[in-house]
Amino acid sequence: MQGLAGRRVLLAVSGGIAAYKAADLVRRLRAEGAAVRVVMTARAQQFISATTLQALSGEAVRCEIFDSAAEQGMGHIELARWAEIILLAPATASTLARLAHGLADDLVSTLWLASPALKAVAPAMNQQMWRAAATQRNVQRLCEDGVLCWGPEAGEQACGDVGPGRMCEPQDLVQRMIAALNGGDLQGVNVLMTAGPTREAIDPVRYISNHSSGKMGYALAAAFAARGAQVTLISGPVALPPPAAVTTIAVVSAEEMLQAVLARVASCQLFVACAAVADYRARVVAERKLKKSERQESLWRLELEPTPDILATVAAQPLRPWVVGFAAETHDVENYALAKLQAKRLDMIACNDVSRTDIGFAADDNALVVLWQGGRRELARASKTQIAGQLVDTIVDVWRSDKR
Repeated sequence: MQGLAGRRVLLAVSGGIAAYKAADLVRRLRAEGAAVRVVMTARAQQFISATTLQALSGEAVRCEIFDSAAEQGMGHIELARWAEIILLAPATASTLARLAHGLADDLVSTLWLASPALKAVAPAMNQQMWRAAATQRNVQRLCEDGVLCWGPEAGEQACGDVGPGRMCEPQDLVQRMIAALNGGDLQGVNVLMTAGPTREAIDPVRYISNHSSGKMGYALAAAFAARGAQVTLISGPVALPPPAAVTTIAVVSAEEMLQAVLARVASCQLFVACAAVADYRARVVAERKLKKSERQESLWRLELEPTPDILATVAAQPLRPWVVGFAAETHDVENYALAKLQAKRLDMIACNDVSRTDIGFAADDNALVVLWQGGRRELARASKTQIAGQLVDTIVDVWRSDKR
């Protein structure tokens, strides 16, 4: 992978305890060959001095919008034009809120609006602040605007709480920046995915289906594409626009989805089955609409047969890709998912509790437990965009470990 030689990085530091990591981050960026300039909010200066960051970056640190030493005093415009990427690290809840709403009341927020550069945030805050609905809305809005969100990680926090909200470590942020500026670390990797529900016809009017909206699968496809992967998405019927930079193929039934997958599975390295495929279909599909008046009894008996098991079929291929499944359950979630992982010989499975109204089908948020042989990772409740990024991190980490 290429480094950051000659890249122009503008590091924005806001006022949180994780600001101390900015010093190490600047040092590591310089070691990769990047030119680094630093801007700080007023509150950031209460946690780390501008002098420290100036010594490490070799550049003057700016804290005010107007710079008397710059041409016409418009230093913020010069910086906005100079930067190739702006990284806000740490990104506090307050700063994220201002950026999400387009405010420009200090140097950092003004630069953010004035620059066409690639933008990324590394959130850092108390776990409850991160989980707050307002914070999640703000992060979701930034992601929809094309901002990359790196983290946060879960663990023990300075306040004594344990949970999501720790800023990613500087070495991880540097690697993510290298990937973002050099086309992504998954260039050359072909990912085949399924998403959304399937519809199994009863007659020309009626069908069997489920509540899947496709939001999780579409967010996951976008997250893979953002890291440079070549993504093909086989999608059941959804009310979502196709993700950017993703080849999307529309299907309706489980059989159509299976055939579309089998036609492409030989050329992929990763197969991620996020679709909620209907388990059963009508054994006989009526050619015309079934009428109430034609039924001889008050009960309507419909004979069903299983749909093809797409996930098991792919996992059983002699030269198969690395296979990730999903399990949407209403109870005993992890035990059912673990049984599915083993029975279908999957490499990984992500499971969630769809009996909850705040996550899962049709919701904007999700929470997952990811399982693989000898491993487990819990992804705490966040927007599906955020969960998708964390899940891609997990998939890639374990997949590459298996390859080694």
